[in-house]
Amino acid sequence: MLLYLADYLSQFHSGFNVFQYLTLRAILGVLTALIISFLVGPEMIRRLGRYQIGQPVRNDGPQTHLVKAGTPTMGGALILVAVAIATLLWADLGNRYVWVMLITTTLFGVIGWIDDYKKLVLKNSDGLSARSKIAWQSCIALAVAMFLYLTSTTPAETSLIVPFFKDIAINLGWFYVVLTFFVIVGSSNAVNLTDGLDGLAILPTVLIAGALAVFAYVTGNVKFSVYLGIPYIRDASEVVVFCGALVGAGLGFLWFNAYPAMVFMGDVGALALGAALGIVAVLVRQELVFMVMGGVFVMETVSVILQVASYKLTGRRIFHMAPLHHHFELKGWPEPRVIVRFWIVTVILVLVGLATLKIR
Repeated sequence: MLLYLADYLSQFHSGFNVFQYLTLRAILGVLTALIISFLVGPEMIRRLGRYQIGQPVRNDGPQTHLVKAGTPTMGGALILVAVAIATLLWADLGNRYVWVMLITTTLFGVIGWIDDYKKLVLKNSDGLSARSKIAWQSCIALAVAMFLYLTSTTPAETSLIVPFFKDIAINLGWFYVVLTFFVIVGSSNAVNLTDGLDGLAILPTVLIAGALAVFAYVTGNVKFSVYLGIPYIRDASEVVVFCGALVGAGLGFLWFNAYPAMVFMGDVGALALGAALGIVAVLVRQELVFMVMGGVFVMETVSVILQVASYKLTGRRIFHMAPLHHHFELKGWPEPRVIVRFWIVTVILVLVGLATLKIR
C-alpha cells in the first residue's frame, strides 16, 4: 500500500525511491509487525483475561502445567493482525504471491479460531472435530495448490529443487499439487503439535521464517539465483516482506509468550503460522530444505504418530507422553531446559538449511 504511495510521491522528490528497495521494506515489515505487537498485545491479553478465555490443562499431563490453567489464550490473533497489517503496508500488492500467503494464513487462522472458540468460549471440550478440521484444511490447501499450478508461468515454479545438487530440479507436473497440499497441511498441524510449552513453537517459527526470507531474496533476484545455481522465480522477491512480518510479529508475541507465558497463541496462531511457513516454502521451492530446518516440528509430529501406532498395535507406549516435549518433561527436565534445547536444535538445523545455498 505504502509502496504505491511512495511511487507516486517519487515524482515530486527522488528520496521516496528508497522504498523501492526490497531489503528496506522487509526491515520496515519486521519493525511494523513488532511495534503493532507491543502496542496491541497488553490490551489483548487484558481482554482475553477479562472474558475468561483461559487455557485448559490436561489432567494426565505434567503436574507442573497445572499452574498454567486459566492463562489467556487465542493470542495468536495478535500475530495474524500484525502480519497482515505489516504485509499490506510494505509489500507489492500487485504480486500474486503476497495474496496467496495472506489468504492461506488467514483462512488457516479462521479454522484455528473456530476450534478455540468452541473449546474456550462455548466450553465444548472437543472443539472442532479432527475430521472437520482436516477437511477444511484440505479444501484450502488444495485450492491454493491448484491456483499456483494453473497460474505458474515457468517450469521453475512447479519443480522440486534438490538441496546440495546444482543441476537437479525435478519437474513435478500435477504431483506439484499433491506435494503442496501435504506441505501446507502437514506444516500447519506440526506447528500446532509443537505449541505445548511457553515459547517452544514461536521462536523456531521466527528462525525458519528468517531463513526462508533469505531463500526468497536470492530466488527472486536474477544475479543471486544464477550465481548460486537456484532457479529464478520473479514473484518470489516479495515473499521477503511477508517473512519479515512473520519475524516481527513472532518476536513481538514471544515478548508475552516467553516462560512463564502471559498468553498462549492457541490454534488460531499455531495452525496459521504452520500454514504460513508451509506456503512460503512452496513458493520459494524449498520444501526439502524446509523439512530439515523444521526438524523440531517433524520430530514432534513423528513422536505422536509412533506413539499412537505403537499403542494401537502392541498396547505399549514408546514415549512417556507425546508430543516429544512432554516426554522430556516427564523424564525430569525443567520446562525452560526443554524449550531452550529445542531452540538450539532449531538454530543448528536452520544453519544446515542455509548452508545448502552455497554447498551445491
